[in-house]
Amino acid sequence: MAFWLVKEEPDHYPFAEFRAEGRTAWTGVRNHQARNHLRSMVEGDAVIYYHTGRERAAVGLARVAGAAYPDPTAAAGDWSCVDLEAGEPLPRPVPLAEIKADPVLAGSALVRQGRLSVVPLTAAEYRRILALAGARRR
Repeated sequence: MAFWLVKEEPDHYPFAEFRAEGRTAWTGVRNHQARNHLRSMVEGDAVIYYHTGRERAAVGLARVAGAAYPDPTAAAGDWSCVDLEAGEPLPRPVPLAEIKADPVLAGSALVRQGRLSVVPLTAAEYRRILALAGARRR
C-alpha cells in the first residue's frame, strides 16, 4: 500500500461534501508530475485529504478506489484521474504550519513541493499526520 495527499480548495469541494457523496472522480489535475502520481495510485492506497487556500490543513481520510483512467474533463492532452472513496474526517485538522514545524514532516513532498495537488507520503509521514490529528492508527 502507498500513501498520498490530495489537495482541494474547501470553497470548491470541501471534505464534508466529498463525505456526503461517498465517492468522487479526482479530475482536473493539469500538472504532469501530479498526473504521474495519480497514475501510480492503486486500489486500496491510503489518502489524506487536505484543504488548501486559506485553510491549509489536513482534514480527512480517503482511499483509492481503482486504477487511474483517462480524465473525462480534459478537452485535450494526456491527463488521468482516479476514483476516491471518502473516509472519516480527522479528529482535528492538522495545519500546514504544524506540518512544517514537525521534524518527520518538514521534508515531505507537501512541504517541498507545495504547489502540487497530489503528492506521495511515506508511511512514517502518513502515520505522523494521523498522530498529530489525534487519529487512531489505520
